[in-house]
Formats: sequence, C-alpha cells, structure tokens
Amino acid sequence: MPNILKRLFLLSCVFLLGGFSTASATPVDHQSFKEFLDSFYIEAASKGIERSTYDRVFAGVTEPNPEILKKAAYQPEFTAKIWDYLDARVNPLSIIDGRIMAGVYGKILREIEEQFGVEKQVILAIWSMETSYGAALLRSSRLYYVPGALATLAYGDKRRQKFARSQLIAVLEIVQAGDVSLDELNGSWAGAMGHTQFIPTSFLAYGVDMDGDGRRDIWSSIPDALATAANLLHKNKWRTGKSWGYEVVVPSGGERFKGETKTLAQWQKLGFFRPAGIAFEESGEKAELKMIGGDDGPGFLVLRNFFILKRYNNSDFYALAVGLLADRLAGKNGMIQPWPRPAGALSATEKFELQELLTEKGFYSGGVDGHIGPNTQKGIEAFQRQQGLSVDGKATQELLKVLAQ
Repeated sequence: MPNILKRLFLLSCVFLLGGFSTASATPVDHQSFKEFLDSFYIEAASKGIERSTYDRVFAGVTEPNPEILKKAAYQPEFTAKIWDYLDARVNPLSIIDGRIMAGVYGKILREIEEQFGVEKQVILAIWSMETSYGAALLRSSRLYYVPGALATLAYGDKRRQKFARSQLIAVLEIVQAGDVSLDELNGSWAGAMGHTQFIPTSFLAYGVDMDGDGRRDIWSSIPDALATAANLLHKNKWRTGKSWGYEVVVPSGGERFKGETKTLAQWQKLGFFRPAGIAFEESGEKAELKMIGGDDGPGFLVLRNFFILKRYNNSDFYALAVGLLADRLAGKNGMIQPWPRPAGALSATEKFELQELLTEKGFYSGGVDGHIGPNTQKGIEAFQRQQGLSVDGKATQELLKVLAQ
C-alpha cells in the first residue's frame, strides 16, 4: 500500500488545477469555428449573457480541440465486469483515504448532514467516486477548459450539439455570476466540473455556497462541493437514516425474480436472506431484486435510496459502488459472497500487489490504485516481453506468481 503520508500530501494538494487546451481540428461543416462562436453569442445574449462575459470566456479559444472530438467519437459500450469496477473503487485505498478525509473535514460534514439530511459516508463515497477525494484534479493532462470543450462539442459533434449548447449557456451564466474564475474552470471532456463533477446545468440547479463567501465554488471549496452533492440527493428526496439496500443470498431458482419489487418481509418468505443470517432492518420496506453480477453472482435487494443515487449517475454499477463504499466508511462489513470471477482472475488486494511489484521492478509508474487500466497493461506487456512470456497484458494469478519470484 502507498505510504499514508504520501497520500496525505497528495490529498492536501487538491486545489491545484491545470490550464486549458486550444489545439486545432479540421472544421466539420461549412461554418468555421470562429463563425460558430460569433453566431452563438446571439443565443447567449438572449439568455442574458453580457458581451464582456462572452468575450472574456472565449478570449483564448480559437480552434476546436481534436482530442475532445476523438473522445466523443470513441465511446464504446460499457463492458467492464462489476467486480473489476468495484475493485478499482471500493478498496483499501479508497477506504483509508475516506477515513482520513472524514477526520480532516469532520466539522463541515456534520454541518452538511444536519442541513441536508445526507449521511457523511455517502457524501465521502461520492467524492471518492468522482475525483478520488480531489486527487484527480491534480492530473492536469486529463482536464480541459470547460467552455472550450463544450464549444468543440457544440460545433463538431452532431450527437451532442443540443446538450453542449445548453451547457455552454449554463457555464456562461456561472462565470457571469462570479462563482468561478476562468483559470479554475477546468473539467472533463464533456464538461463535468469540480470535486464532485457537476455539469453546468446541474451546478446551477444544485450549487450551494456552504462556506459563505458569496460563491458556489465546487472547484476549490470542498465545503461547497460536498454540500452541492448533498443538495442534489436532498432535492431528489433522499431518505435520511435509510439503507441503500442489502446483499442477499439468492435461493435456488431465485434469479427468476430479478427486477421484481416486494417488501423485504416478502423476499424473506421466498428464501432471500442476508449473508450470515443477519436480519433485515426495515422488513416493511419495498425492495427490488438486482443481480448485478449475473445470475451466478450474489443478489441485492435495493431500496429507494439506491435509485436516488442513480440520479447522480444513472448506473447500477455506480450506485452499488457508492453504497458499498459508504457502508465501509461507516464501519460496516464489506461484501461476504464472492463474485463469479473467471478462473485465475485477481482479487482487489492482488491487483494492488501486482501494481506494487511492477513498480518495484521498473515496469509501471502510474500509481498503485488497484485499477488495471491501459498503463498497467502496458507495464504487464513490458514485463512479459522481458521474461519471454506470451505478451497479452492480462493480469492473472500466474503472472502475479512470476512477478513475485
């Protein structure tokens, strides 16, 4: 595991942000990018955007960013397995960091709980999921000047033009209101911003000035960012003190009920129980059965709060990860039943061990986070070549044994 002091140093630097890109791209229709920006002001002005604001925001944006268009064009179907998804997000590192942040920001988290009725562990889990407690904001190479990114999409991506135009108007409103300086206005290629990754329209709907400085600042004010996330859940009717759901043992043939909704007491009569015989805490509550890992995996009886988490990100994987991580940060046990991993697949702990060994041997320098992404795969391939092994970049039990020798 990485040294905790190093982690604390990284987490203390979350206010650093990168600059913006204005790389060139080939115009995609008869209108030049400059002509597009000139004409778009008419729409912006109709929404109350002043010319001085518009000119200031786009002063350094002269060409569409081809990297944005490349990312927009290459959006493969989500094919990750749930166990790989969770390994990278609910692991010893995210739990340790979350407990550190709970201590550092304990006072403000208690205030957010009192004001919005959302448990601090849930807010911390969302922060972890969105930017690894702000650490992702340090990776300036992965950040984009938001108005430039959205202008690129509005100009060059026909599928996202409507979305991008509405987000452009919203980001102009944010700047005009004085919530953010231009040098802080960085985010994802699709316009998600700040510690808790809000798109501009969502920021306008849920943004909170928690620290009382007159700005709703999710970029450099952690109180504002965490309160904004809590406000989203609160306004979508978060149920304070209620669970998101439960891991359950599915009886033989029970998978035929997936997608159905019954009370927890009714599920129990059908033979669905929590592992180790733990009783349901809310037997009268209605819950839907989800088999997120497939029919051979564990089941989950999910309650209303699970679906409220999906208002943040409309993904079962995301809501499950937030729920499980929040549980661990609250001191509860993790999952008990195993996922149906393929033979030879690594566990979450073993993925950390593999990255540590690759780092020690000089084949990987991307940071030990348990996520077997492209950089880790390149390191594996380099090691395999050196060892005269078949080069496939796969992280397996057999590879781990060779690395450990």
